[in-house]
Amino acid sequence: MKYFVLFFTFFLFASCSSIRVFADHDSSIDFSKYTTFAFFKPEIDQVKISDLDKRRILKAIDAEMSIKGLSKSETPDLLIGFTTKAKEQIYINNQNNWGWGFNPWFWGSNFNSVSTRTEGTLFVNIIDAATKQLVWQGKGKGGLQENYKDRDKRIALFVQSIISNYPPAE
Repeated sequence: MKYFVLFFTFFLFASCSSIRVFADHDSSIDFSKYTTFAFFKPEIDQVKISDLDKRRILKAIDAEMSIKGLSKSETPDLLIGFTTKAKEQIYINNQNNWGWGFNPWFWGSNFNSVSTRTEGTLFVNIIDAATKQLVWQGKGKGGLQENYKDRDKRIALFVQSIISNYPPAE
């Protein structure tokens, strides 16, 4: 029973893993001067993910930047691109069947289980359109699964978590 509880707890946390975010920026920039944006197509075209996921990310970035008060423009102040990275994590769980206490009638054996999980990283890059210099970068890391029931919501949550750090608080 205790192994079932431990397994269930581990599974619950692994499937609902949180997104860890980090942001960095150029501290000499006045971010209040930026009011418009456009997507940086050359960077986005190089990302090796499905077109469906690219559209989900772009839609989520568009929504979050609109919430921040920025609007899309043909002559933008900012260019927004993104990149992704995925890493397969391997987890090995070694358990023995001795349990709590001693049972002279049962000689336990070790039980090893191996599981994998993909941890994905999404980088959101914000570039000053006039200088073509990176001025802000947000990064979000979290668990990914191919079979998420609602990929739109998971990707939107990734983007929302990252963009919540823009503009940087000074």
